[in-house]
Amino acid sequence: MSVFADTYSYTVVFEAAEEGGYVVTCPALPGLVTEGDTLEEARDMARDAVRGYLESLQKDGLPIPVERPPKPEPVKETISVRLKTA
Repeated sequence: MSVFADTYSYTVVFEAAEEGGYVVTCPALPGLVTEGDTLEEARDMARDAVRGYLESLQKDGLPIPVERPPKPEPVKETISVRLKTA
């Protein structure tokens, strides 16, 4: 029986993949990349990947990274300009 003593929370990024599904990364955990065919599957895969990443760090005696607040999303807008014709 396994007992979990610590809970860690990280921001993950879900991006639509060209071939379908989602690619998931975690900015606080460099190199962590996983994917899923659906958003729910991608979430499950992300949890498994984060857990595995942290367990690997523990096994190697390395510190668990602390989540830093994510940077605010950039504001994206489309602007139109009109040029005079000659």
